[in-house]
Formats: sequence, C-alpha cells, structure tokens
Amino acid sequence: MSVLSINEVRLVGRVSGVAQATLPSGDEIVTFRVVTDRLASQRGPSGRVMVDTLDCVAFSAAVRRKVLSLADGDWVEAAGALRRRFWRGASGASSRTEVEVRRVTRARA
Repeated sequence: MSVLSINEVRLVGRVSGVAQATLPSGDEIVTFRVVTDRLASQRGPSGRVMVDTLDCVAFSAAVRRKVLSLADGDWVEAAGALRRRFWRGASGASSRTEVEVRRVTRARA
C-alpha cells in the first residue's frame, strides 16, 4: 500500500500588510498576511463573522514582485505549502509557521 503525502494550501482573502526583508542569509523575502472569513456559522461574541489572519512569505522573485504590487485590502488567491522556518536569534531558537506562497493572483471580492 502506498501512502500519498500532500502539503497544499489555497487561500482566498484580503491582503493585510506587505513588507520586504533581507534575511541574515542574504535571501530576500516578502511577508504579508491573508485575512480569511470563517464560516458564517462561526460568529464571535458580538455576532460578527470571525476571521483568521494567516502569515505568508514569498521567496521567488516573480512572486515577490507580484505581492509588492498589492495594496492593503486587495483580494487575492494565494497557493503554496505550509512551512515551519527555524532560526537562532538574540533571544535563542525561534520558529514560525507560515504559508510559503508559490503563486498569487488578484481575486474578485
């Protein structure tokens, strides 16, 4: 019996914040967040639909350029894989779970 392992993420939501950075390794990245609504049945105490804010990162030059052309609040479809990055900083070992985006396009609201 063969086991199939899949790590695919597809998000459709609003962009929240865009930042470009250079890592200590010299790699350039662009980080941003995608805000997605939860199901209408999942409402908070105020009765409003709850949201999830998901951290995303773009490594490839083409995807970085595309993300940098987006504005706060733009609707996007982002596809990639869930990743956990590890690094050692002044306060010790740290990690972060994020979506490594391989493709991003503007989406209609």
